[in-house]
Amino acid sequence: MTGPIETLRQYFGSRHPPEPGELEPALWNDDVGPDQYAGTDGIYRAAILEQYKLYVEMADRISARRALANMFFVTLNTAVLTLIGALWKGHPHVAAGWLVIPLVILLGLCLAWFWIVRSYRQLNAGKYVVVGALERRLPASPYWSGEWRALGEGRDRARYWPLTHLEKWVPCVFAAAYLAGFVAAVA
Repeated sequence: MTGPIETLRQYFGSRHPPEPGELEPALWNDDVGPDQYAGTDGIYRAAILEQYKLYVEMADRISARRALANMFFVTLNTAVLTLIGALWKGHPHVAAGWLVIPLVILLGLCLAWFWIVRSYRQLNAGKYVVVGALERRLPASPYWSGEWRALGEGRDRARYWPLTHLEKWVPCVFAAAYLAGFVAAVA
């Protein structure tokens, strides 16, 4: 049985995906090699390249879906804040109990948004480890050994600050704004 700290880590923490070398034994099919491709290494390598291109395209689509999800939540939260501002313009006197209901719903939306961003981050991290493992069989490794290392592997904020590290704070900022608005309205 897991304790409360471990449960919180599972829902709010993150773990690094394995390195491509750790993943490689699970990636390649042992019974498929150049012999199954008319006995020529060139056709086999062409098949690897095609799979690589397809997989990179799939990873890119995940990033596009993540951007769409973020746009949806930003639009939704902006609309909610605009609606609250418009309705609150005349400073209506509403019992604090009634304000708890929309607050809980809005905080739930922010929490769902946070988890969706986290999930996309984990999914992309896994996909790019697979890209790195595939690149080990190609003549060049533009992503894993090239671009990612040139960017300091996301460790040096002066070189590159991974978008998802910033992205996960946006729902937290909206949640903080909702809490501050609730406190201001009740006080």
